[in-house]
Amino acid sequence: MQTIYVDVLLILNIYVNFFLLRMTSAFTHSPMKTSRCIISSAYGSIFSLLILVPRINGILVTLIKLAAAVTIVMIAFGIHGKKRLFINTAAFFSANFILAGTVYAVYSWLSPQFMHMENSYFYIDFSIIILLATTAVMYFAVCAARRFNIKNTAANVDYRVSIRCGNKSVDLCGLADTGNALTDLFTGAPVIVCDRENFPEASSASDKLPKGFRLLPCTTVSGSGIMPVFHPDEIIIINSISGEKKPVNAMIGLGESRGKAIFNPDILKN
Repeated sequence: MQTIYVDVLLILNIYVNFFLLRMTSAFTHSPMKTSRCIISSAYGSIFSLLILVPRINGILVTLIKLAAAVTIVMIAFGIHGKKRLFINTAAFFSANFILAGTVYAVYSWLSPQFMHMENSYFYIDFSIIILLATTAVMYFAVCAARRFNIKNTAANVDYRVSIRCGNKSVDLCGLADTGNALTDLFTGAPVIVCDRENFPEASSASDKLPKGFRLLPCTTVSGSGIMPVFHPDEIIIINSISGEKKPVNAMIGLGESRGKAIFNPDILKN
């Protein structure tokens, strides 16, 4: 019978939970603080102690894991409505289910001596080198998955862009377009292109342009020119499907956008 070290068991599951939560955050576009992720991962690792308990009925194990997933997600992401909680829990639970299925397949086919599995939780007697290597691989896999997911879904999602300048706010339809590669020359911030008509105070005399405005050389499909840009007090991009609100640091460029706020989807990754 394999010896199970509780400290190794807990550390392993903290790592696993951490990256499963990161993957959940990436695929559901739900913001999550690193501190909350660590606390939630540590809390979730406590459930791994079920591996020390005699075999439990499969239905009961599933209910326990579902309850664990809900509470882990609540700690990691907070509670932002039933719909968002359901989406995050479903994604996290699915990720756990896939991981458990993969580990079980390896365990069944190879029966490795360094691995033990019970009640859908697993234990691996690992070295620190293997742990660091695995961590690095998982980290880059999460980053790659997030980049792929954003690039392949942003164009198919409806957005709203809320722009606040002092006490005035403008709410526009958002359009994710990789063709918008404009960045401010001084700050390097991305530029969201909007119609001049959406900012009447910026369409008249230059002394009434938004505070901090300057001119940015740019090239569009219609030719080269100069675009007035400014930094508003707040920009929030809202996913119309999930309801997620993403504050972004960007400039507003005044041009022709057919009533939309055109932004590069990469802005959602920051």
